[in-house]
Amino acid sequence: MPSEPPIKRTVAFFDGQNLYHHAKAAFGCTHPDYSPLALAHCVCNQKGFNLHEIRFYTGIPEEADNLHWNRFWSAKLLAMSRTGITTYSRPLRYHEKTIKSSDGIEIAKRIGEEKGIDIRIALDIIRMARQNVLDVVLLFSQDQDFSEVADEVRALSREQNRWIKIASAFPVGACASNYRGIDKTDWINIDRTMYDACRDPRDYHPKRG
Repeated sequence: MPSEPPIKRTVAFFDGQNLYHHAKAAFGCTHPDYSPLALAHCVCNQKGFNLHEIRFYTGIPEEADNLHWNRFWSAKLLAMSRTGITTYSRPLRYHEKTIKSSDGIEIAKRIGEEKGIDIRIALDIIRMARQNVLDVVLLFSQDQDFSEVADEVRALSREQNRWIKIASAFPVGACASNYRGIDKTDWINIDRTMYDACRDPRDYHPKRG
């Protein structure tokens, strides 16, 4: 069995929208107010990982679809890139969805969905594991599709005869919508105290007027 390295080169992969929606359910966040830089450092310090790189992925709406959130995410991504975080974004794709209200009335609502973000994350994880530039995959997401990536990482570990860990970090709270991390990964809880300590103090909402 490969020995555990004393210095664990860690790359943090942020599934931006997934983390936000679970933090919203767990902690009542009204917008993506977390700092990927602070969260990655906090988890790595707690677990004894050596943070090597942070990569952030998200879908964002086009200006014509939602000007406010387009400008919010554009500003936040720019700020992250200035701190050395690698960012990747793709436009959200919209479709009409019929939602039934509590009084039985059906309402047509335009819903934005990410396309290609999870595939990009998966490809980058496998590529970087294959290139032997990391020892720990630290994935901030609860998307169970990544359990297949965990299988691939383990297969690469056997092929290369070296130690590789994959972990998923996620918000936990009384109102959390999901209490499970990604299957076949180590689970790391982000509680309210940790989350609050890792909030981004900057306001990326576009100014009115």
